[in-house]
Amino acid sequence: MAKAKIDPQQAAELATANRILFDQGVVDGFGHVSIRDPGDPERFLLARSMAPGLVTPKDIMRFDLEGSPVDPGGRAVYLERFIHGSIYKARPDVTSVVHSHSPAIIPFGITPQKLRPVYHMSGFLGDNVPVFEIRYSAGDASNMLIDSVKLGDALAKTLGNAVVALMRGHGSVTVGPSLRHAVFRAVYAETNAKMQSEAIRLGPVTYLSPGEAKSAKDSQDKTLTRSYELWTRRVAEAE
Repeated sequence: MAKAKIDPQQAAELATANRILFDQGVVDGFGHVSIRDPGDPERFLLARSMAPGLVTPKDIMRFDLEGSPVDPGGRAVYLERFIHGSIYKARPDVTSVVHSHSPAIIPFGITPQKLRPVYHMSGFLGDNVPVFEIRYSAGDASNMLIDSVKLGDALAKTLGNAVVALMRGHGSVTVGPSLRHAVFRAVYAETNAKMQSEAIRLGPVTYLSPGEAKSAKDSQDKTLTRSYELWTRRVAEAE
């Protein structure tokens, strides 16, 4: 039986998402974004191992939920592809995953200060952004990377039902019910982290209450296309 081809539109949208995340400063030469294969929930689409800002539709590959490439064709794959497969296994509601090392996020994974929503655009953070401690699963001499199914499953367990999980000394993962949701949340989680750090320096911070955060999230879920269309236009004009 011939292997199913990757939908060209899905590949194009995923390539654009990679370039948006680079343009918005969420990823640099590292980081990645995936989508669950709309034609097969036991597969996901992810670029070959390369800088996100350079991804094109032809670079998109299909993987199973154990992180194995379906049709590798000699192409290099991301070491941390297990992040995506494990989260898709654990969270049927998730159809897109972003992993990044966005710099403003890092301090909240290595200090007692919890990442919390400071304005309406980041209500999706809610009142619980968990921190994944890799030492509990890999000991104290790991390379800090999620480079196995075991570690991917441990990260997914820490994420639980949250939208964002921090990775101590590493970065974060952000998930959503669509590619646009995941990218939107990754961008505004980084923005929130910058604002929160600045607010802490100024004095006591008034965070969104759980009720405010939920209402803000519900509102943003309906209007995120506004930002996404702008970001898409920016990367298209830069080509």
